[in-house]
Amino acid sequence: MESTSLAQVGRSARIQGRVIFALLMREVLTRYGRHNIGFLWLFVEPMLFTTGVTILWSMAKAVHGSSLPIVAFALTGYSSVLLWRNMPSRCIGAIEPNLALMYHRNVRVIDIFLARLLLEAGGATISFVVLSLFYIYIGWLEPPVDVLTVVEGWLLLAWFGAALAMFLGALAERSELVDRLWHPAAYILFPLSGAAFMVDALPAGAQKAALYIPMVNGVELVRDGYFGGQIRTHYDLPYLVCCCVGLTVLALSQVATVTRGITPE
Repeated sequence: MESTSLAQVGRSARIQGRVIFALLMREVLTRYGRHNIGFLWLFVEPMLFTTGVTILWSMAKAVHGSSLPIVAFALTGYSSVLLWRNMPSRCIGAIEPNLALMYHRNVRVIDIFLARLLLEAGGATISFVVLSLFYIYIGWLEPPVDVLTVVEGWLLLAWFGAALAMFLGALAERSELVDRLWHPAAYILFPLSGAAFMVDALPAGAQKAALYIPMVNGVELVRDGYFGGQIRTHYDLPYLVCCCVGLTVLALSQVATVTRGITPE
């Protein structure tokens, strides 16, 4: 009996895996098409953004509150921003253009969200890895001190971004205000996310306040893994995990509510 249940779960997982993969491929073709460099824009676009910011900061000789080279600071900060900030934009408004697919019983709202989230996370991750390897190769950057800590911080940021994206994507189906409010909110959160400052450079009171912003903890964790003892980092890992778990529960509950009210076209 138990083995039968496990077999059914495994079969369902394989079916949903194929559904998500098919939706992902459809999204790639719809968004990037077969013209120019096609799907390569998936990671070339974030690479261009991060490189552009790095060049501008270097030319301006910007001060960022640490002894890190500006290239290293920009790479770890702005790549992290691209990871979590673009996810909600892809999930908000994702349901309506895919309503026709809801006729298929194996296609659900969460599958559409997951396909888009995997695409965004994959693009940001490839961009981060390729730029890191390139900067290390040309001598602008030292290899990470602790790769596992970098991966841990990156995955937590991706988890937070995915949970936030699903939550806002589900809410947007119930109110168009979500779409209108998210864009200014994203711009406000951008300078507060830890991309452009080190927590250690802030006054003591401001440090505690900054760590209440979940993304700051993730960026600090990534930098801790990258630079180790070269800098002093501040982060609250249990707090970040609790934020991710709480936001995931809220997101899944909203997705379930929206799914029940979906009427395929």
